[in-house]
Amino acid sequence: MSPFPRPLAVLILASLACAFAGNHVAARVAFDDGTGVLLAILCRSGATTLALFAIVLWQRQGFRLPAGSGRWQLLLGLLIAVQSLCLYSAVARIPVALALLVANVFPILLALLTWLLGGPAPTRRTASLMGLILVGLFLALDVPSRLASSEAAGPHWWLGVGLAFCAASVFAAALWITDHKLAAVRGSLRSLLSMLVVFSVTSLAGASGALPGGLQAPAHTSGWLALATLALLYGVGFSVLFVSVPRLNMPKNAPVMNIEPVATLLLGWLVLGQMLSPIQLVGGAVVVLGIVLLTYRREG
Repeated sequence: MSPFPRPLAVLILASLACAFAGNHVAARVAFDDGTGVLLAILCRSGATTLALFAIVLWQRQGFRLPAGSGRWQLLLGLLIAVQSLCLYSAVARIPVALALLVANVFPILLALLTWLLGGPAPTRRTASLMGLILVGLFLALDVPSRLASSEAAGPHWWLGVGLAFCAASVFAAALWITDHKLAAVRGSLRSLLSMLVVFSVTSLAGASGALPGGLQAPAHTSGWLALATLALLYGVGFSVLFVSVPRLNMPKNAPVMNIEPVATLLLGWLVLGQMLSPIQLVGGAVVVLGIVLLTYRREG
């Protein structure tokens, strides 16, 4: 298939980034209405599993995995389950835009993990951009003010930041497995099986009572609408991405997806009334810029 014209590819990727941002904002609305984190993950992974199953059938793929890849596929699904739990738990505790900024440092962690596991060492350019992203994150989290004020830097806030960083770390490990152990598995099948594991693990966690209140239902209609919205946005976003990815020229256009934290910031302000301080906005812009440059691959 021939690739889409670049303006169309950029528009599709930007729309997908906004859909994923909307998913997280809708999740915060649902959480504020009393929704349990496990219930949100169940709805999201369930809707996405159904959508990906339809795609696999439409593409007439087989469901057989290459020899030796089954255990890696299971591990990938478990990692995505942990990432989902950590990220949604962070979204429930701190401003959504901050949670996404912290979670989006995964390219740094992936580069370091690849190096530690025998891959190439980060180049001078990559190391410089990593430093830039960390400086931006320091500003975005407004660490000096948090440290100076015991009220601003309570355990609730630090737990949210820690959970978002855990989500980034686990996602980096998941990407390493995808690139190095499951490259022979078609993307839609790999994602379907991963979502199926996420749904199964979350169901077991809910049934066992491992996370008290994890399956608590929303208290009002607005919470149910938010729950439906997050499932729809995530499911549609994933489906469109995997159907369109062969024509999107991802090596060239993937950095467009890094507008997700910016879209989250705008939606968080419009929907939730969450607003960052000027210094946090500057830090957020630095983080996004650094990530775009880090993921951009020079042609030629």
